[in-house]
Amino acid sequence: MKRFSFSYPLLLLSILLLSSCHDEVNSSYTYHTMMPVYVEMSNERARIITTEPAKPLDNPGKIYIYGDYLFINEPTKGIHILDNSNPSNPINLSFISIAGNVDMAVNGNILYADNYVDLLVFDISNISSIQMVKRIEDVFTHMFYHETGEIISFRDTVITTENPGWERGGWLEGAWMMDSRMSFSANLSAASQSYGIGGSMARFTLSNQHLYAVDESTLRVFNVETPADPTFVKPIDLGWGIETIFPFEDKLFIGSNAGMYIYDASTPNSPTRMSVYEHVQACDPVVVNEDYAFVTLRNGNTCWNGVNELQVIDIKDLYQPKLTKSYSMLNPHGLGLAGNHLYVAEGTHGLKSFDVSNVMTIDQNQLEFLTNQQSVDLIPGPKSLIVIGPDGVCQFDYSNPSKLKKLSCIQVSNPVNLY
Repeated sequence: MKRFSFSYPLLLLSILLLSSCHDEVNSSYTYHTMMPVYVEMSNERARIITTEPAKPLDNPGKIYIYGDYLFINEPTKGIHILDNSNPSNPINLSFISIAGNVDMAVNGNILYADNYVDLLVFDISNISSIQMVKRIEDVFTHMFYHETGEIISFRDTVITTENPGWERGGWLEGAWMMDSRMSFSANLSAASQSYGIGGSMARFTLSNQHLYAVDESTLRVFNVETPADPTFVKPIDLGWGIETIFPFEDKLFIGSNAGMYIYDASTPNSPTRMSVYEHVQACDPVVVNEDYAFVTLRNGNTCWNGVNELQVIDIKDLYQPKLTKSYSMLNPHGLGLAGNHLYVAEGTHGLKSFDVSNVMTIDQNQLEFLTNQQSVDLIPGPKSLIVIGPDGVCQFDYSNPSKLKKLSCIQVSNPVNLY
């Protein structure tokens, strides 16, 4: 594979030139971006991965609930583990340092996490002494893999600039500037009792004793009947632009930037496509119940020609999904469904809740709009509504859906702008 060449002096010169176009600077912008780096996988595989002391949250990505524990991904760095037995006072316990990690799932006492192109398996039965028990190599080959064994990955980097326009996507003298939360933000999982619960933007999910993982174009299937000893079954080509995966009963609902794919996973080793619902090109997480799929579409730096709306899709006939109604939104990201109540993360605009018992009048049944709660994704968990955003991770008592009560917030050590 051809290497990318990066000219850092030219990059710095470009930044200086862009900054010099203005006589006055009124403000600066700090944000996370992903800078390309080379990684030698043989060195990474030789590294012993152990549980480290707790670290402050810096740039939280995916969130995942299992029992009384809350797992929070730090994109490309690893996973924070918190004791969440009391949502009013979560306790930061430890950190698993996993380079290249962006996704996770929990099956019983087993944690699955990606490590660049490999899948790692951890025994978490003793939460204070987590042990890695297996590594499955070269299964996430969507990474840029070089024949020498090097991979081209991306390092989470904080950049401060005086010009907010140039960094919003695209190649700039060898640096791919992207919204890290587009890829690394957390899929409410309709999981069995032994599985954990993820957010609506997850790319890992568990169903029918199988782990399903999606990347930009592929669904990868793992047999986890023996949780500590998963086996890679096969990849399934989905087409480009895949973003999220959501399990419901024996079906998989896969969100892409151009539509929603429905797969029949009743034969877990070999899911088959049932239908595709197409929409305009936009970022697309999805949650479902027995009759409807709820999809948020938004524009943004990696979402191209998107719109900002909530779509309700009739899925009573899974082979012919059809749009029931769409509702205008501000900039919706992740979402979560708890019975007849839908919670929508509206990015920098806040957090909304709706009564969706009548899908034809959702706009008339907005319950609350917390404009001071920036939000990217959320999980309606068994004890609390967990909301993740650029400022940190907050939990709410949502026993009264019309009036959320804030229980706690874990602030990040380096808050950044959310685009």
